Amino acid sequence: MARYIGPRHKLCRTLGSCIWGSPKCPSVKRPYPPGQHGPNLRRKLTVYGQQLLEKQKIQKHYGILERQMRRTFEKAQRMGGVTGTNLLMLLESRLDTVIYRLGYANTIFAARQLVSHGHVLVDGKACNIPSFQVKPGMTVSIREKSRKIPMIEQGAENPPAMIPEYLERAPKSFEGRMVSQPTLETIPFKADTAGVIGFYSR
Repeated sequence: MARYIGPRHKLCRTLGSCIWGSPKCPSVKRPYPPGQHGPNLRRKLTVYGQQLLEKQKIQKHYGILERQMRRTFEKAQRMGGVTGTNLLMLLESRLDTVIYRLGYANTIFAARQLVSHGHVLVDGKACNIPSFQVKPGMTVSIREKSRKIPMIEQGAENPPAMIPEYLERAPKSFEGRMVSQPTLETIPFKADTAGVIGFYSR
């Protein structure tokens, strides 16, 4: 599967804002595209351009490709209710995102690699599918043999300052659980889903 392996925060500068919420992100001090023409680039976005930008922010935050993004959007539409909320709920319920939110990986990209390499168990069974949908009541844990990996070990010792309400994890534990469905209020990443709906409705 194709994946982005370049500087993470270069994406933030391209999109004009930090999409991972880091206070040290270069886009905080330099909210313009990288390159020699970046500071002097002045452009007024069309409606389509703004919708594309909002879609890209969500897509880059979760590190997924266009085909995955479109399929997830179509699934969110079929679920009924508010499509934008459904979209974010599906993205937050991905196994790689859950591993990242629980603090076992420094980035969503690293979390995806942990899942792909077979370091993660779901309800005690191995799962190497990053897009696997974790449901309320399911337990996500790190495989016994993988617990000495420095990043995982450090993540277990030092949990994130704020774990979303829909997840729970004991201190110094290699196991977490989804206790409820992610909602718009409890999802840490705030995005303009109306732009995404407008983009795919064209």
